This record gives sequence, structure tokens and C-alpha cells, in this order.
Amino acid sequence: MIEVTLSDSLAQIGKFGRTRARVARTSRSIDDVGRQAVFFARAIAHIPWAIRKHPKEVLRLVAEISMGTGALAVIGGTVAVVGFLTLASGGTIAIQGFSSLGNIGVEALTGFFSAFINVRIAAPVIAGIGLSATIGAGSTAQIGAMRISEEIDALESMAISSVPYVVSTRVTAGMIAILPLYSLALVGSFLAGRFTTVVLFGQSSGLYDHYFTTFLDPVDVAWSFVQVLVMALLVMLIHTYYGYNASGGPSGVGTAVGRGVRLSLICVVAVTLLVSLALYGGSGNFNLSG
Repeated sequence: MIEVTLSDSLAQIGKFGRTRARVARTSRSIDDVGRQAVFFARAIAHIPWAIRKHPKEVLRLVAEISMGTGALAVIGGTVAVVGFLTLASGGTIAIQGFSSLGNIGVEALTGFFSAFINVRIAAPVIAGIGLSATIGAGSTAQIGAMRISEEIDALESMAISSVPYVVSTRVTAGMIAILPLYSLALVGSFLAGRFTTVVLFGQSSGLYDHYFTTFLDPVDVAWSFVQVLVMALLVMLIHTYYGYNASGGPSGVGTAVGRGVRLSLICVVAVTLLVSLALYGGSGNFNLSG
């Protein structure tokens, strides 16, 4: 009887300890969300200050983000990465569309795939992934290196506010650079789809262009730019947060980069889902005129 009572007591103690551990983890998660929200609000609020007080830094970061630096200039910048990804995705959509539609004898509608799927899903998601893997990861590594080498503390000691100079300038540069980058990406996906369908598969260019223009809605294109801007803002805020709060030396910076990429990819997909539900959830919003 005593042994049974003792074992029950130990089981209850273990269950209580696990409950406390779960509550502590939940509390830390809530605290992290609160800290991120405060950091994001500070970074966004200081964007006008960063543009007014540090315009040269913003321009330098725009050039670095777009074309790369040093030995990887031009070929190592976000332009090359996002351009290659969207070219590949546009060609893949054309291949799959022509093959799938050909099974039911309507391969003439391949232009619909390029105009409809690229604008609404493929191009924004691919651009968001490219931003996270290039601009985002690079910003986390840069800011994390500044943090562990005490450069950010040195800025504060010189009465230079670190959030506007380090964070808000990068968020602003990312928002500025994404517009021409996404324009090139969207055009690249369209050209890849047309080249694959017309040149490789031999479909009439007039037939492809007819269905392409029929289903291409300028309103969808405008909303895709809004979607990518939201993605870029979230990606830059998330990655700068993890870089700014990095600790633990070089390994800590690597951990911060991994966490930033993970969360930003989740946000990219979540934004795509929410925008699709908000804009196209009630109806397909097909444009059948033209």
C-alpha cells in the first residue's frame, strides 16, 4: 500500500513538473511574440527618420541588395537569384500546363496557365522565397555579425540610434528594391512560359497570345505587387529582428539565420493563402473579355 501511494505521488509530481515546463514554454513564446511586435513597430516608425537622416546608407543597401557586392556583383545579387527562379517556374508551369491540357485536347489554353497561375501564385511565392534566401538571410548575417562584434553597441555609445541606422534602413532598402525586382521576375516568368510553349512545343504564337491576354487581368497584377510588398516587409522585419537579437558568437548568428528563414518562409506562404482567400475565395474572378 505504501509503495502504491509513493508511486502515485511520484507520478503526480512528474505530471506537475511537465505541466510547469509547458506553461513556461508557452509564456516564453508569448513574450517572444510581444518583443517581436514591439521591435517591428519601432522599425516601421523609424523608416521616415532613416530616409531623412541616412539616405546614403539606404542607397548603398539598395545597390547591395539588388546587384550584390564584391566578387559576386551582378551574378550574386537578388536580381540573378529571383530572375533564375522565376524563369524556371514559368517554364515549368508552361510544360505542366501544355502536357495536362493536352490530355483533354485543349492545349491551346496554355496561355491561361501563364497569365493566371504565374500572377496569382507562382511568381509572388517564388519571389518571396528568393527574398528570404538572399536579402533576408544576408541581413540577418550582417546584423548578427555587428551584434556579436559589438558594433551596434559602439553605435549606441556614439549617440547613433541603432534601430533606424541598422534596421530601418534595411527595411526601407528592401521595400524599394522589391518593386523593380518583382517587375523583372514577372516579365521573366511570362517570357519563359511563352518561349517554352511557342518555341519548344510549337504552338502558334497568335493562339498563345490570345489566351494569355484574355486571362491576364491588370487588377490581378496590381494585387500581386501589393502581395509582394507585404512579403518583403515581413521578410525584412523578421530577419532584421533575429540578426539584431543574435547572441552566442558565430554559431548564434547561424542559428538566427536559420530561425529567420524558417519564419519568413512560413509568412510568405501564409500571406499568399490569406490574399488568395481575400481576393479570390468567393469567386475565381476570371477575366474572359479581350
